[in-house]
Formats: sequence, structure tokens, C-alpha cells
Amino acid sequence: MSDDSLPCLAKVELRVTCKGISDRDALSKPDPCVLIKMKSHGQWLEVDRTEVIRSSISPTFSKVFTVDFYFEEVQRLRYELYDISSNHNGIKEADFLGAMECTLGQIVSQRKLTKPLLKQGSTVSKSFIMVTAEELTGNDDYVELSFSARKLDDKDFFSKSDPFLEIFRMNDDDTLQLVHRTETVMNNLNPVWKTFKTSLNSLCSGDHDRPLKCTVWDWDSNGKHDYIGEYQATFKEMRGAMDGRQVQWECINPKYQIKKKNYKNSGIVILNQFKLPFDCHLSSQVAIDFTASNGDPHNSCSLHYIHPYQPNEYLKALVAVGEICQDYDSDKMFPAFGFGAQIPPDFKCYCVCVLFWVFPTYVYGCAGIQGVVEAYQTCLPKLQLYGPTNIAPIIQKVASSASQEMHTKEAMQYFILLILTDGVITDMADTREAIVQASHLPMSIIIVGVGSADFSDMQMLDGDDGILRSPKGEPCLRDIVQFVPFRNFKHGSPAELAKTVLAEVPNQVVDYYNNKGIKPKGGHTKEQPN
Repeated sequence: MSDDSLPCLAKVELRVTCKGISDRDALSKPDPCVLIKMKSHGQWLEVDRTEVIRSSISPTFSKVFTVDFYFEEVQRLRYELYDISSNHNGIKEADFLGAMECTLGQIVSQRKLTKPLLKQGSTVSKSFIMVTAEELTGNDDYVELSFSARKLDDKDFFSKSDPFLEIFRMNDDDTLQLVHRTETVMNNLNPVWKTFKTSLNSLCSGDHDRPLKCTVWDWDSNGKHDYIGEYQATFKEMRGAMDGRQVQWECINPKYQIKKKNYKNSGIVILNQFKLPFDCHLSSQVAIDFTASNGDPHNSCSLHYIHPYQPNEYLKALVAVGEICQDYDSDKMFPAFGFGAQIPPDFKCYCVCVLFWVFPTYVYGCAGIQGVVEAYQTCLPKLQLYGPTNIAPIIQKVASSASQEMHTKEAMQYFILLILTDGVITDMADTREAIVQASHLPMSIIIVGVGSADFSDMQMLDGDDGILRSPKGEPCLRDIVQFVPFRNFKHGSPAELAKTVLAEVPNQVVDYYNNKGIKPKGGHTKEQPN
């Protein structure tokens, strides 16, 4: 599990839907339940589980899993689907229907992750599971709601209706997202449902006028629930119940409205209580040092030596940090930079996916970190390592993209530049100036020092021991540089390196948005008073 001392990037709500669950019992439908597990120290530990939905082959679970996710860690999740007999709720005696494994970063970056469920022996079943992610900003972004109803239609012959309420958020593409499903109140036309809590993000995506579709059903044990009626509401309307006042809606059955001449409604739904207790995409970029001080790549002593079975230090650092970044990268395409090499005139003929060079400039995108690795390995034998070690042009290039993003006023992208270098840079003054200017932009810089050189100047760029200033004395607006010498982690696990390198990034992202007073597109802020 994650170290509690490390700041998480956000709290994430995960919701689960399954499709096409096969009937194990020909006489009845399955009673599905999903367990969510997280890997910790090599063991799968149960975090939580959904409710059991009776008689359903395509359940949409109302249970919300709230998880802290840490940018600097790979958090592995496992979803297990069981058919739980109506006679008991125990997992031990339940039938295992399949499982799906993924990382939390994959779900967050894709927003909706759909994968087949695997049975025992890794065989693929016909069932699918879809997990959706909603990012939260804090505990103050929740609302507490309490509903009741009166004079609902009676749908049963020998008893009264067994009503439950479902609330759906209407998305921009006209799809519906289940926000909450109440418990069923048995044999009661005037039910009072339990108070529940939901995030404002789930309820209305920060849009207080967003329509909510609310549906009332009469529960049946065979899963074929009887429709009672529905109504539409908004967060703004619900807010009317803040001071203890009741807000109510007529529950309407459209078919009855058309067919029945004197039809008024199918009951009244009442909101008895309303209590009120940032979304961006990351663009990762890589820069690799090809100066002569790294040593001849054909020599086993070189930091760039390509061993047939053992990755060199550049590759170890690139993969350790890059695999974390790519989970959160919006398009999984990594612009890759190189500096300090002499390039043959016909260099573009040698490979399709090449590194991005500052002098001269070739622009290509690499598909994920593996694409960068392949480009690095392909390009290296064609180059002559040279110099100097100038990184200011690279920072300025990424800063140019970040500046364009800042001017959109939407903060859709935050840029992370990963620089891998073996020694002291030769354009320190220009680099300081570039970093100070970049501190005003949506970007962070991660520098990994490879080899055994003196990295004291790099420590100064980090700014942990004092505010970095430009040659003219202008201070950094915020700390955006993290420097880590690879030698400190040479014999440790890649996860340790990634955790240390990326630990400061979440706070740097939050600081940028707070300083600018803007919110990422799709996120939300508290409503300002009228």
C-alpha cells in the first residue's frame, strides 16, 4: 500500500458495470457481486465490495469505491466477480465468474476501462466489466441527501409496492451515469430512504444546472422491476432544501399521462435534507543526454553501452519513471528530445520513430515509453556523441507548448519534462533563466543524474535549499524542478526511484492551478456566493 506520508494526486471514485454474465443455473439468473482488491507487498488484499444485485446478467452497481491514487506509484487493482446465492452473502461458497486486473492509472487516464473477465486458467469468458473513474478534490466536495416519497402507485396485487429510487446524471453526450441507488423499502407506498452522501463531481460534474434523471421502481425478486415513474431535477433545485425546507417533485409515468384522462402523478418524491459539508491531462516529454562525456557506446564502461541482456543506467531510469508517467499521459505519445550529438545528414532515413533533436530539429512522437526505448536503441549506433551539455533550449521548447496551453484559459494539459543527463550542464545561466520563466507555466521538470559526476549544480536547480533565481535576480514563482541522482537507487527497485522522482509532482500541479486561480476543464470549484 502507499506510504501515508506521501501526498496523493487525488481521490478517485470508481464505479463498476458488468455485461453478459453467463447463467450458471439454467433456472435462475446470477446474483452478482464484485470485489475490488489492491496489490500490496505481492499479496492481493480486498479493499471493498459492491452490493449484491439479485437476478441480473448485466448489473450496474451503485456502490462507489473511493481510492487515493499516487502519481509516483503503480497501483495494481483486481476486480473479481462472484455469483452469490440468495441464501447467504459469503464469498467462500459463491461461484467465481471471472476477474480483471489493471492499474489505477489506466482507469484514471481512460476514464472508462472495458475489459473481458478472465476465468480460471486465464480463459476468456463472454462477460465484460467496465470501470469508470471520477476524480475528486477533497472531502468538502460532498453533499448529503435524504429522500422520501408519498402516495406512490401500488404495483403489487397482494401487497404494496417495494420502492427504490435511482438518480442518474445526464452527461454531455446524453448518456446517463448512475449516481446513487437507494435501498428497497418493502411493502410501503410512503417510503423514507436512508440518508446518503455523494460527491458533487458525481452528482453534477460541477454544473449546478445539469439535469438529473430520477426514477422510482417497484422491486421484484426476479430482477424485472416495475416502473413507477420519474422526474427531473438539478443541483440548484436540490439546494433549496439547505435550510431544512422540503423540495418535492411529481413522479410521472409518461404512459399513464397519455392514456389516463384524469392522471395527475404516480406519487410525490421529497428531498428532506440537503447538506453541503481539478481535471487535467499530463503531457510527458523526455530528453536524453548524448554528450561525449558519457563514453563511447561501444565500450562497456559507457553509460550508453547497449548490453544484449542488461539495460544501461539511462534505460533503467527512463523505464522506471516513464512507466509511471505514461499511465497518466493523455495520448501516450512521448515527444523525445536528444542533445549533445552530431547527426548524419541522412539521419531521417535510418528509422521511422526517431528522437526529437534541438539542433537540427526533427519532430516525431514515440508510442509510449517502449517507443522511446526503441528509438533510443535504434538511433544510438548512428550518432557521434559530442557536446555541449545545453538543456536551456529543451526547457524553452517545452515551455513554448506550455505557454500556448496557459493562454487557452482551460488548463487542459500540464507538461512534465524528464531530463536524463550524466554531468554538469554548460549553460547554467540560460538554464536558470529558462526555469524561472517556466515556473509561471503549467509544467514541471524532472532531472535524473546518471553516472558518478559531481551534481552539486543540479541540486541548486532543485530549489529545495533555497529559491532559485535567474541571473537577473528574478525568483522562481514556484518550485518546479526535482533532481535525483540515479546512483542513489542503482541497486534498489525501479519503484523506489519512481516514487522519489515523482513525489513532488502532484503538489506542483496543485500549486500551479491555485496560483493562477483557474480550474482544469471538466473539474469544478465551489460556487461563488451570489
